[in-house]
Amino acid sequence: MPDVAGRVADEFEARVRGHEESWLSPLAVRSYETRGRAHEEQEECRLRTPFQRDRDRIVHSKTFRRLKHKTQVFIDPKGDHYRTRLMHTLETAGISRTVARALRLNEDLAEAIALGHDLGHAPFGHTGEEALDQVLTERFGRRFRHNEQSLRVVEVLERGGRGLNLTQEARDGILTHTGATEPATLEGKIVRLVDRVAYINHDIDDALRAGLLTPSELPDEEIALLGERGSRRIDTLVHDLVEASAEAGDIVQSDSVGRAMLNLRAFMFERVYLGPEAQAQRELAVETVRHVFDYFVEHADELPPDRPGDLSQRVTDYVSGMTDRFALAWR
Repeated sequence: MPDVAGRVADEFEARVRGHEESWLSPLAVRSYETRGRAHEEQEECRLRTPFQRDRDRIVHSKTFRRLKHKTQVFIDPKGDHYRTRLMHTLETAGISRTVARALRLNEDLAEAIALGHDLGHAPFGHTGEEALDQVLTERFGRRFRHNEQSLRVVEVLERGGRGLNLTQEARDGILTHTGATEPATLEGKIVRLVDRVAYINHDIDDALRAGLLTPSELPDEEIALLGERGSRRIDTLVHDLVEASAEAGDIVQSDSVGRAMLNLRAFMFERVYLGPEAQAQRELAVETVRHVFDYFVEHADELPPDRPGDLSQRVTDYVSGMTDRFALAWR
């Protein structure tokens, strides 16, 4: 490419290093001290840090764009204001940046992890994930976990099989945003916790909008502690997270606020995610995932030819990458 760099580009890395040395916490990951990428880059960007480059690669990926048509709670919602998986991702990224900045951690790394954490999610939200896991187990003795699939997306599936070649820190945070393994960085730990902060509160908002809940049905004690409005609850949770983490030197919540958030999560599973009103949508999601998976197992010649892996992996990659409406079209 033509050499259009000038003084700003020449000084960019040095300025970022100087700013981070004076501003970031000793616990933060430095932008130019990454553990590297799986493959060496031919040319580094002179106006973006490695983590900014991770962020941009995720945002410009096809998988990221498909999140706008993937379920958060409601399958193919008709209203304009219900969250999709894309909106959940953006809300998680925004809150994660806020927490990272307040704790003087690396905002760009936290943002990149947040933007990539759900790339591997199946259609139809967690119901779709469970359905895909079940049919994959029955037919091939394998499991499906969306965090593992998210890592596969960025390492293998994007860019025609080349992957996005993200930094090790971003890949680690994407893989460990859920599951038994803790993230290796505090930035990854932020996303792991903020993911719940975001979806619990915006799912309450959507459930109220859909008439599945009324404000009076929300648990009194938890609402009294966290706040009656979604914005107030998020504000309470973020302030608590920042203050408790600053004191602990780790990413934690206070006992009372953390317990209240988990109680709200349990309430949402009982009343909304697994509640009777959602049963019809769950049945639709399970039926669709099973039908599509079985179809492509029997018609493997119709799968994209460039997908790597054995039959079970190729079908899993294709089905998990579908949007809700694309999967529904196969019914």
